[in-house]
Amino acid sequence: MISVNSRGKSGLTADDLESLAAALAAGRRATVYLRDPMPSLDLPAGASARVVSVDGSTVTVSPKGVDDQLPFEADELQKTRTTATSTAPARQRPVKATSAPSVASKSPRTVATESKPEPEPVKSSPVEPKSSPPKAPRRTKTSTAAVSVTVTSVGESTWTVSVSHGSKKQGKPTEVTSDRVARAMHALGDDAAIAAVDAVIESARAAAQKRIEELSHELEAARAVLAHLDVQDPD
Repeated sequence: MISVNSRGKSGLTADDLESLAAALAAGRRATVYLRDPMPSLDLPAGASARVVSVDGSTVTVSPKGVDDQLPFEADELQKTRTTATSTAPARQRPVKATSAPSVASKSPRTVATESKPEPEPVKSSPVEPKSSPPKAPRRTKTSTAAVSVTVTSVGESTWTVSVSHGSKKQGKPTEVTSDRVARAMHALGDDAAIAAVDAVIESARAAAQKRIEELSHELEAARAVLAHLDVQDPD
């Protein structure tokens, strides 16, 4: 059961998280949208983001236009592009403005009640609008995507090793020799992997031995032909 810390009635629900995880498992593209803006990355509220992984209530995404993978809680994302009604930047704490004179803070009705007959007009100093500090860059959490190492047999005596981080491949496959693959499997100690690799290597060894024998026969035949062609005429 996936738990979600919801913020209001928006954000991703437990059903949404299960649906996103199922889409990733099926190899389909899953998209969500940011609830709040991220000024540090020039991302507005409602920006689309491709889902990379789902871990409990944490969803790792790759926002459009950002070459990075960022983790978000379920209540920071939504299934549709509709943005939150609040116009304040995401998770910014308002700064207390400088206190205005007591006369300016009172409502017009209160001032009228307490004022003396025919008072002189009181000019209130304008209150500057509240300013919000720039949002600090979000600290990226360590990705928990699984790392996969795949050893593949190519042909009779060639092997390749490839590495994947989650669904993303890391670099091109690297070619390795059969003896190194065999040593690696024996070091791991997995009987099934050892048996599978040994079977492929034994088959390649038998094919190589057979080829050597064929070439040896061809070499002997070529030498015999050369001996007949190399006979000198008697004096």
